[in-house]
Amino acid sequence: MVKKTDIFLREEQGQGMAEYGLLLALVALAVVASLSFMGNGINNFFTHFTTKLEETVN
Repeated sequence: MVKKTDIFLREEQGQGMAEYGLLLALVALAVVASLSFMGNGINNFFTHFTTKLEETVN
């Protein structure tokens, strides 16, 4: 029983997947933070772009 417990504690098979999950969560958090920070600027840019495009077409 002690041998099986020792093998279980030393096993590192799922460690890589957990690290990828944490990295993905960190990237998602950075994207959400940057979009919320730049949200008004992006909205203003596309509003201005759409207005100029409509003026050109009309």
